[in-house]
Amino acid sequence: MNILAPVRRDRVLAELPQCLRKEAALHVRKDFHPRVTCACQEHRTGTVGFKISKVIVVGDLSVGKTCLINRFCKDTFDKNYKATIGVDFEMERFEVLGVPFSLQLWDPAGQERFKCIASTYYRGAQAIIIVFNLNDVASLEHTRQWLADALKENDPASVLLFLVGSKKDLSTPAQYALMEKDALKVAQEIKAEYWAVSSLTGENVREFFFRVAALTFEANVLAELEKSGARRIGDVVRECLSGRGWQGARGPSGPCCTSVPCFFRHQQ
Repeated sequence: MNILAPVRRDRVLAELPQCLRKEAALHVRKDFHPRVTCACQEHRTGTVGFKISKVIVVGDLSVGKTCLINRFCKDTFDKNYKATIGVDFEMERFEVLGVPFSLQLWDPAGQERFKCIASTYYRGAQAIIIVFNLNDVASLEHTRQWLADALKENDPASVLLFLVGSKKDLSTPAQYALMEKDALKVAQEIKAEYWAVSSLTGENVREFFFRVAALTFEANVLAELEKSGARRIGDVVRECLSGRGWQGARGPSGPCCTSVPCFFRHQQ
């Protein structure tokens, strides 16, 4: 029985959403990785369509984390600020290259007194979104500590990082230009993709979350292909060790003693 909600029409991705700034992007390809596109066309995405990928959203108190999530998930903006207590989360369903894909957006409290509780929800994240206020330099400076806390519970090599400046509608062009310069520098240092959004107007919110979904999906499919490739290599090695590979397989001039090297050449 399928317990997941159906995919909304406006959550269908047939192309790779592009980055905001090439100077601070996880990659600047115009299309999905060729292996991912091929796997989707050949229905070789394994369990990706059944998994729920965890995304955590962290940052200082009142930078707009909850408003950002609500603008995308519910298309609403509540001017009456209410601090998150503990943790909230939303589920979003997408269809990427014809494959269903689910993101679970976790919104831990930004208050210091909830930090020890919230950190327990960081574990198992596939993407980390660090939010700061484009009108508050201190909130940008604090992003490094938020990232350090989140990475204590995750493998730095296996998560995608996004640095998001919020409340863009409150910045003048001159103010934004100065803050963006500093934000791009931080994003490059922590190897995160940079975005600037406004939850009030909706500017870049949809594009940002589509990008998160697409890159997380791409990473999941590539990981699935690596796992399936490892199993194929293991099958060949087991055959060789049992004698079927070395003596059982025959080449054009007798027993094939190059089974494993041939296999690895085809994989490259």
